[in-house]
Amino acid sequence: MKFLFCLIIAFAFCNHANARSPASTAAPNVHILDAMAVPGLNRQRIIRIYLPPDYEKNERRYPVLYMHDGQNLFDNATAYASEWGVDETMNELANSQDLEVIVVGIDNGQEKRLNELSPWTNKRFGKAEGKLYVNFMVHVLKPYIDKHYRTLADRGNTAVMGSSTGGFISHYAVHQYSDVFGMAGIFSPSYWYSSEVFKHTRKNPMPVSTRIYITIGGKEGDEAIDGVKQMTALLQAQKHPAENLHSEVVPGGEHNEQFWRSEFPKAVSWLFKKPDLTP
Repeated sequence: MKFLFCLIIAFAFCNHANARSPASTAAPNVHILDAMAVPGLNRQRIIRIYLPPDYEKNERRYPVLYMHDGQNLFDNATAYASEWGVDETMNELANSQDLEVIVVGIDNGQEKRLNELSPWTNKRFGKAEGKLYVNFMVHVLKPYIDKHYRTLADRGNTAVMGSSTGGFISHYAVHQYSDVFGMAGIFSPSYWYSSEVFKHTRKNPMPVSTRIYITIGGKEGDEAIDGVKQMTALLQAQKHPAENLHSEVVPGGEHNEQFWRSEFPKAVSWLFKKPDLTP
C-alpha cells in the first residue's frame, strides 16, 4: 500500500512536459481544443480529442470515449512517465477491427488531481471535488463535443475510462450518470480511497445493459486487489449480467502506464464490441 501511495502522489504532480521535453509523438488526428472553464472550481482544463482516421472523409457519426489524465494518453511530450498510445492503438483498431471511436482526453489538474478525481473527501488528501469535475464532464464538455463533432450521443455509445483515481471517478460517473454513460473502463481503481464508493454502488445500481471492464495488476498490492474483488462481488450480487461485466487481476501487472497501455486495446475492444448477428 505504501508503494501504491507513493506512486499516486508522484502522479498527482505530473507536469505538461517531461524534463527532457521530448518531441511530440501525437498522431496528426489528435487535436487540442481551447481550454474550458470548470464551473465551481475556478480553473480551466485543456481538452485533447482524437478523431478516427476517416472522420474528415465521410458524414458518419461515432461513439465517444471520455478519458481522464489527457496529458498521458497521446503524447510522450506531455505524459508523466510514458503515454498510453491511445491514438496509435485506435488507428490500428480502425484498420484491423473497423472499430472507430472519438476519444476525448481531459487533462488532469496536476497538484489538484487527487481532489478532482474523488467525489468523497479523504482525510489524508483533502476535500473532494470529483462531483464538480464529473458535472463538468456531463453538463459542459459532453454537450460541447456533441454539438461540434459528429457523435452518437446516446448512453449506449458513450463510455468513460481512467486509471487509479481516474478509475475511481469513472466508477462513480457510470453509477451517478447511468443515463449518460453506458460503458466504463476502470483500470487499477483506488477503491481504498473512500469506502463511500461501496455505499454509492449499492444505492445506485446500474442498468443491466451497462458494460463494465475492471482490471488491476497482480503486483498492485493486497489492499488494492481486495478492493476490486469486493466491488466485483457487489456487482455480481446486484445480478449484473456476466456478459456485461469483465473483472480481472492480471498476473505481473503493476500500477503504471505500461500496464494500462497494455490493457487499453483489450478494454476498448470489449466495451465497444459489435453484437454478433450471425444466425
